[in-house]
Amino acid sequence: MANVQDDLWVTPQWPAPPHVHAVCTTRQGGQSLPPYDSLNLGLHVGDAPAAVQANRARLRERLGARPVFLDQVHEISTVQLGHETPDACRADGAITREADLACTVMVADCLPILLCDRQGRQVAALHAGWRGLAGMGGVGIVEQGLKTFRQLAPVKPGDAAIDLIAWLGPCIGPRALEVGDEVRAAFTDGDAQAFGYFEAGAPGKWWADLPGLARLRLHRQGVAAVYGNDGTIDWCTVNQRSRFFSHRRDGVSGRMAACIWLASANRRA
Repeated sequence: MANVQDDLWVTPQWPAPPHVHAVCTTRQGGQSLPPYDSLNLGLHVGDAPAAVQANRARLRERLGARPVFLDQVHEISTVQLGHETPDACRADGAITREADLACTVMVADCLPILLCDRQGRQVAALHAGWRGLAGMGGVGIVEQGLKTFRQLAPVKPGDAAIDLIAWLGPCIGPRALEVGDEVRAAFTDGDAQAFGYFEAGAPGKWWADLPGLARLRLHRQGVAAVYGNDGTIDWCTVNQRSRFFSHRRDGVSGRMAACIWLASANRRA
């Protein structure tokens, strides 16, 4: 698994340029009380707002960049962030080329996907639950997010085609995400290769490999370099109780955050 810094966050091990920084928080290091203990970053889950705001302030201080929190709705829309962008924009993905501004998605079983181009000109974070990943007609958050990323990329005429890399953060694992026939059909209708990411469980039920399905979608969109979550148990939010929040496991749960940003020259380490 990726390295963990001070048990507070997961740091991607991927060949991003040095000024591209990325982390995924764990549940440790904040001041929220049970059942949100302790670094809950979600204002919408019933936790004390003062505790959440203190946790968000702690995250911002540790990042050295401003995390922009979205109002995530399990859809496929993305927003381009500028320094004037407020929190709570309705979207499931964020893209920016502004320094010290962190594209941020909150998760507690859903899959965070972080993206950058190899030159480090632009970064993005996508929130991929099964609904957003499946989308409609083969267009989900991966397809829409990459389309927007490429449209906004600061590439000049004559430059080589944009080369992207991706990192998958912690999410519910392949032996914890039990779904029905309708979810399987959302991925497999018209896509025979997707059948390979579902394993039969109880009658009418299937174990779904969310990170595997995301890798399939990313590869089809030309992103061959995908790092991070490989579907093993160390990445599973349900199984790693002390490290990760899990809505499916606990019902009432906090939220972690996956963040990616471009560090300005005075903040580069």
